[in-house]
Amino acid sequence: MNEPVATVQQIIGVYDGLSARIADAKGFDWLHVGGYNISGSAHGMPDVGLLTLTENLDAVRRIVGCTSRPVLVDGDDGYGNYLNVMRLVSEVERTGASGIHLEDQVFPKKCGHMENKRVVPASAFEAKIKAFVDTRKSERFLLFARTDAIATDGFEAAIERGNRYLEAGADVIFVEAPVSREQAASIPRLIDGPVLYNWVFRGKSPLIPREELAAMGYAYYLQADVLYAVAHALELYFTELKTTGTYGKAADRMISFDAFNTLVGLERIVDAERLYEDIVANGLAAGAGSGH
Repeated sequence: MNEPVATVQQIIGVYDGLSARIADAKGFDWLHVGGYNISGSAHGMPDVGLLTLTENLDAVRRIVGCTSRPVLVDGDDGYGNYLNVMRLVSEVERTGASGIHLEDQVFPKKCGHMENKRVVPASAFEAKIKAFVDTRKSERFLLFARTDAIATDGFEAAIERGNRYLEAGADVIFVEAPVSREQAASIPRLIDGPVLYNWVFRGKSPLIPREELAAMGYAYYLQADVLYAVAHALELYFTELKTTGTYGKAADRMISFDAFNTLVGLERIVDAERLYEDIVANGLAAGAGSGH
C-alpha cells in the first residue's frame, strides 16, 4: 500500500529534439519518448505496433542529446519475447536514458486507451521483466511495468498482475486506463510498490490533478499527449495561411525569428565560428609572416 507523497514526479511527452529543448527549459522532472508520439509525428501513423526498435532508438538518441532531464522510453511490448527485451535494454541504456516502460499486450500492441487490446499470460511478461533486470547494467535504469489488463480481464486481474510484476523485479507499476476516479484511487492502495498514473486528453481515465494524485499515493504521472497540442496549432496555422494568405490568428501562437534562433542555440554556433575563424586567420597570418 502506498502512502500519500509530498510531490508526484511529472513526466512530459516529447517527440523530437525541438520539443525536448522546450520541455527541458521548463524544468520538468522527466521527459518521455512515446511510441504514440514518434509514430504520429515521424510517420503520420497511429500507435498500433508499427514502430520498430531502430526507429525508436533514433528518436531516443536525438532527444537525450537535447535534454539534461531523465528520459523514460516507451518500449511497447519489448518488440518480441525476452530475448528482444534483452537487446532493447542494452540499446536504450546505452543512449543515456533513465528507464523504459514495457507492457503486457499481445503483439501487435495498441495505444492503451484504444479498444480491442489483448494481453499475454502473466508468466510470459514476468520472463520479460526478469530478462530486463538481468540485462541492465545499473539498478538506476528503471523498469516501469505496464499492464493493460483492466480492459481485457477486469480491475482485480490488473491489480494482481501489477503485484506479480513487482515480485518479478519491476521498479514501478503502470496500471493503464482506469475508467473511474474510484479505480484510480484504489490502485496505489492495492499495489505494493511505486505506481504511475497516465493522463490522456479525452481518453478513458479521469484527468486527476497532481495534488490529488500525490494524496492518493502515486509516485509518477505521465502526460504524453503533446501531439494533440501540436496538431491543433498546426491546424490553425495552415488554415490561416490557406484561407487568408497571412498568419492571421495564428500569429498570436508563433514566436519570432530571433526567439526561435535563440531557442535552438544559434548564438552558440556564432560564438564557435568567431573562435575558430580567428584561429584559422591567425594561423594564416603567421604562415605568411614566416616567408613559407
